[in-house]
Parts: sequence; C-alpha cells; structure tokens
Amino acid sequence: MRARRLHTRFFAALGVLTVSFTLFAATPSPAPTIPDKPSDPTRAQEYWLDGARIREAWKTTRGAGVTIAVIDTGIARGPAAFAGAVTDGTDVSGNGSADGRTPLGPIDSDHGSRVASLAAGRGAPDGTGMIGVAPEANLLSISLGFGASATVPFTTQVAEAIIWAVDNGADVINLSFTMNTLGWDPSWDKAFLHAFENDVVVVVAAGNRGSGTTVVGAPATIPGVLTVGGVDQHGTASQSASTQGITIAVSAPSEGLLGVTAAGTVERWNGTSGAAPIVSGIVALVRAAHPDMDAANVINRVISTARPAPAATSVPDPLYGFGLVDAAAAVSAEVPTVEENPLGSLAEWVHLHRRAPSEPVPVPTSAPVALPPVPQADQPTKADSPLIPTLETLTYGTLPLLALTAAGILIALGVTAAARRIRLARDRRTSAQ
Repeated sequence: MRARRLHTRFFAALGVLTVSFTLFAATPSPAPTIPDKPSDPTRAQEYWLDGARIREAWKTTRGAGVTIAVIDTGIARGPAAFAGAVTDGTDVSGNGSADGRTPLGPIDSDHGSRVASLAAGRGAPDGTGMIGVAPEANLLSISLGFGASATVPFTTQVAEAIIWAVDNGADVINLSFTMNTLGWDPSWDKAFLHAFENDVVVVVAAGNRGSGTTVVGAPATIPGVLTVGGVDQHGTASQSASTQGITIAVSAPSEGLLGVTAAGTVERWNGTSGAAPIVSGIVALVRAAHPDMDAANVINRVISTARPAPAATSVPDPLYGFGLVDAAAAVSAEVPTVEENPLGSLAEWVHLHRRAPSEPVPVPTSAPVALPPVPQADQPTKADSPLIPTLETLTYGTLPLLALTAAGILIALGVTAAARRIRLARDRRTSAQ
C-alpha cells in the first residue's frame, strides 16, 4: 500500500496524465481458501456478511496487504480474533500501554476491541466464531482516553493519533466516535490533511440518537471523510442507533451487531460505532482488490455502488447518504474514475474558513528618487508681551491715532463755540425788538 501511495504522488507531482484501468472489474489473484461456515451459530448472526454482500466480495479478496488503524479505546491482547492481526500500536492518552493494547475507559473499555473485530477479526481456523469484514487485513491499535480521566486533551489525542497512524502505514483509519458539535479544533486540520495528502481513507461514525446525537458532529462533518449512517436488519434508518445529516455518505448495519470483547467473548451491541468498521472493512477489500487506486476513487467506488435505500427520498439522503453499502459491487463493479474526492476537500475548506496567512511586505522595484534638501526654517524671534507697545505700533498706530483724536476735539470745540455765538446774537435781536 505504501508503494501505491508513492506511485500516485510521483505521477501527480510530474503532472503526467495517467490512464486508469479501474473502469473494469478487478481481477486479482484468487484469494486463498479460508474456512467459512455460514451455519455456525455465531456466523449465522452476522447477517451483514450476506446482507452487504461481503461473502460475495470474499471471492475476490479478504483484505490482505491493507492496514486499518483503529483509533479507539485500544484493541485487547488476549482474544484469538486478533491473533496475528495487530501489527503495531501506540497510546496517545498518557494512560495506556506503549503498544496501545491496554483497553482504556471506566465505562466501555471493550469498545475498541468490538470495533476491531467487526473490521478485521480473524475468526477461528475451523471457520467458526465471529469474523470481520476484512479478516486478512492488518490492524493498528491506537488507544485514546475518553472523558475527564484523560491526562491529555481529547482533541490533541485525536490529532496525534491520526498523524501516527498515517506515518505508520495505515491505508484506512476508523473513527467510531463523535464530538456532538459541528465544528472541530483547528489542530485537526493539519492531522486530517496529513491523512488525505498521504492517500488514506478516513471512515467516521455518524453518531447515535440514543446517545443524544440528533445531527452528525465532528469528525463526521470534516470534508473528505467517509461518514457512515446506521440501518436495521431491513435497511431502514435506525431510530436510536444512528442520526442524520447531509454529510452521511453511506449506510451500514448498526443494530443487532456482534463484537469481541477484551475478554474474548462475543456480545451484542448497537450503534454507528459498529457500522463504521463494517465500512472500513469494505474499504480495505477495495484497496486490496485495487492496490493502485487512490483514496478518492476508493471512496467513489463505495458510494457509487451503494444500493438505493427503499425509504430514501433523495440521493444523497440525510439519513442514508448515497445508499446501503454493497461490498461485492464496490470491489468488482465498473466505476468511472474521478479526479478528486467526491465528499469534498478539507484543503479548500481550510482556505475559505480559517484565517489566511498575511500578505508579504512588498519590495520596491525601482530606486528612490533624490530630492533637493529642504531649506532650513527661520529662527523664531523672542516672544514679546502683546500689552507693551513697540516702535512700529507707536509710529503707525498710537501717534496717528492721538493726532486724529486731538484734531477732532479741536474741531468739535470750534463748532460748539460758533454755535453759541450765533445763538447769543439771535437772542439780542429778539430782545431789541
């Protein structure tokens, strides 16, 4: 699988237009014969093996050479179902063992083991006991710490787990949990982009109404992931063991499931936490049958070959996505190739919704123009009081004003005296008559 990724990135980097031969049914070497007894009581309860046409797909491949990373509570060491299946692992919680094989969590530490058994449980050598969808695929066990007991923030754990899985050979990553929020921590951008850029398919559970999830939440809302909704044995959307949302890509069984516990026993359980690893196993079958196919076309095969859900009102449908997953068709049907992930681009989303990097400072393209020096300003004069007269104010203001005032007074006195003489003369003439 790693060679296939390098091959894809090599030709993409050169910009060479390659012709894909995945338009036709896969014709790999015949899969080795592994005993499978459908009449076994445990196998008989795995209705999805025939309902999702997984047994039909086994005629082509059982997932050999593909690695599924289960990022969960840890895959237990003891059960025979995992003997030879788990090739590596790690713990990102700070509470588990270095190999990721110690089940974590005070509530449901068996969760990771059940998930792994549905994806790639080996089954017994005689063809009895629970078997996974891709029983020849390898598993990576990455243990997470859920809840307040975790010493590392959950978002940090998830980001670290995804990067570790990619760097350690995962072809498929299974995430059977939800945050119950539409958004996600920005640290997940880098982690999921790392997966997509390295040609890894990420399969995510849509969440369950019974657990309080009414609509899909992160990581099922991240563009490019393969989100799985849940249906019952009749192909009807589960009322408690699934949810709804426009990001659901396909549906798979989520009721009446079986899973291997950490103690090695088989128990019943419900939820899209089980529907997701069924699809992860089918993705592994497709990747094994088409080792040169990139992740975008693997995803396209899974959603394009899904069977219409009887109760769906649209395609895609908020309850069923593109329909009920069909393993045999996904492995062998003729499907046109695509150039990009049909479920969206996280890189484009990040570009649109995260803060863009600042623009670089522009560099001048011409030499600066030399300008003549600016003349120096006049030295300021000593400030004088506006109440003390200067020579200029005396010469051009005060003295002319005094002269005009004195002349005006003399003229006024002369006029007054003349008026008095005229009045006295008039009074004398009047008295003489």
